[in-house]
Amino acid sequence: MKRFVSALLIGIFTLSISGPALAAEKPNKSTTELAPNTKSAILIEMNTGSVIYEKNKDEQLSPASMTKIMTMLLIMEALDKKQITMDEKVRTSEYAASMGGSQIFLEPGEEMTVEQMLRGIAIGSGNDASVAMAEKLAGSEEEFVNLMNKKVKELGLKNTKFQNATGLPVNDHYSTAHDMSVMARELLKHEEITKFTSLYESYLRENTDKKFWLVNTNRLVKFYPGVDGLKTGFTHEAKYCLTATAKKDNMRVIAVVFGAANPKERNAQVTKMLDYAFAKYQSREIYKKNMPLAMLTIEKGQKKKISLVTSEPVALLSKKGEEKLNIRPKIILHKDVQAPVEKGEQLGTVQMLLGDKVVSETPLIASEGVKRATWFDLFKRSFGMFTHAGRE
Repeated sequence: MKRFVSALLIGIFTLSISGPALAAEKPNKSTTELAPNTKSAILIEMNTGSVIYEKNKDEQLSPASMTKIMTMLLIMEALDKKQITMDEKVRTSEYAASMGGSQIFLEPGEEMTVEQMLRGIAIGSGNDASVAMAEKLAGSEEEFVNLMNKKVKELGLKNTKFQNATGLPVNDHYSTAHDMSVMARELLKHEEITKFTSLYESYLRENTDKKFWLVNTNRLVKFYPGVDGLKTGFTHEAKYCLTATAKKDNMRVIAVVFGAANPKERNAQVTKMLDYAFAKYQSREIYKKNMPLAMLTIEKGQKKKISLVTSEPVALLSKKGEEKLNIRPKIILHKDVQAPVEKGEQLGTVQMLLGDKVVSETPLIASEGVKRATWFDLFKRSFGMFTHAGRE
C-alpha cells in the first residue's frame, strides 16, 4: 500500500510541474470560417471533450440519420451488459420491413445476427435494421424511443428529442451539433463500434442468391486518412449532415455539421475542420483507461479496501508549440461507502486543475465488486483485531 501511494504522489508531483495547458478558449477570428456553408457545426477533442470550434452549436435542427448514433449507442450498451450477443438472431417484423428511405431490404420474418444488423446500420444506414434492433431490445420502436430519450437525459443533453430510431422525417424530432458530438463521444467509448463504422464496404447474405453490397454513406472513411466513422444524415428538411471522427497519433477528434447543401460541400466542411484540428492541436495522455489512482475504504464489505481506476483516458489538449503550464490533479473520493459495491461503480473523481480552475474531470470507478460482509465475516474481523491487540 505504501509503495502504491508513494508512486501516486510522485506521479502527481511530476505532472504538476510539466503538464500542458488545456485549450478551452472560444473560437477566434481565424477559426470562424471553418464551416461557413452549414447551418451549425462543432469540432471537439474526444478525450477531454474540449470545443475547438463551434457555430450555432445549440440550434435545434433535424439530425436525419445521425439519429442512429443513439440507436447504435444503445445497442453497444446492451452488448456490454450481455443482454444480447453479436451472434444472436434478430427477426424482422412486418413493421420493421416496411421502413422506407435507406435500407438493407429486410423481408418480414427474415433473420440476421446482431452483428449483421449492426453492419447494416453503421455502413448502410438501414432504417429497417434500426427498427428491427429497436424491437429486439425494447419490444417496440416506441419503447425503444423512450430508452433513447432516457439516455439523452442521462447525458445531460438539453436540446435533443427523439421520436423514432431512424431519423426519418417526423414532427418534434431534433438535436444540435453540441448534443450530437456528446452522443458520438459516448458511442466511441465503445471502441468496437469503429470496426463497423470504418468499413467502406461489406456484404450481407453472402452465401445466398440475394447477396447485398453495402457501401458506407460516409465517403470520408475512404478518402480522409484517419477517419473511421461515424454517421451521415440526409432528408429534404435536414439537408446533408455528418458526424465524423478521425484519429491521428494519439488524438481523436469529432466533427459535426448540419445543413450542408450537398454531399461534396458537407465533406469539404468536415475535411477543413479535421485539417485544422490536426494542424493546430495536440493531445497528451496523462492517465490510461483503468489506471489505478486511489484506494477507498469500503464499510461492511467482504474486502476492506479496493482500488479506484480511471473510467476513460485522462488527457490534456493544447495548441502545438504552446508553453507548458502548471497542471495538477486533484482526487476526490466518495465518503462513507458501504458494501455492496458493483464493479465499474463511480466512487470518486480525478480533476485536472490549472491554478484553481478545473479544466477536466474524469470519474474514478471501482476496479472490482465487493459483496456485503456477513455477520460471521464481521465477527472474524473483530476477533482478529482483538487478538492482535492482545499480543501487543
